Amino acid sequence: MTRDDAALAALAEELTAMAAADHRLAVAGAAHSEDPAEQLAWRRLTALHADRLTEIMDAYGWPTADLVGEEAARAAWLIAQHADRQLDVQRRALGLLEQAVRRGEAAPRDLAFLRDRTLVNEGREQIYGTQIAGVRDDGSPVPWPCAEPDRVDELRAGVGIEPYAAYVAKHAPG
Repeated sequence: MTRDDAALAALAEELTAMAAADHRLAVAGAAHSEDPAEQLAWRRLTALHADRLTEIMDAYGWPTADLVGEEAARAAWLIAQHADRQLDVQRRALGLLEQAVRRGEAAPRDLAFLRDRTLVNEGREQIYGTQIAGVRDDGSPVPWPCAEPDRVDELRAGVGIEPYAAYVAKHAPG
């Protein structure tokens, strides 16, 4: 194993560990907790991860599966997805991921989710209907507004995302 191979293996390990830590807090409900300490822990973790992702993007560009492996590339996407309070990081990740998709090195689906997340964080309408704003009294999800609601399923199909109704059903109670 060369020095570069060892560095990329360590980077892949770091990214997957970051995603695992993110997942543990997300599953615990820290992002939407009523407890300010849990919310703060979530914000600190996602900020720390976004800062590290910035360093990684500085050094490597977008961490593609070819570079760090499928699991670590997915972890980088998750970190960017959760960098909600660091729009500069999300925007940069979006641009690099877009380039990787054009080169065939990343999934259009991941780009669609990150694009919607970034648009919503900018206070704009989403494109693919991937972001949920809240939940109605009956427990059904409420999406953020979409720019072209009549074309959502067509746009989703174009990037490999299931139809909107199937997506919402996964988030519905019961």
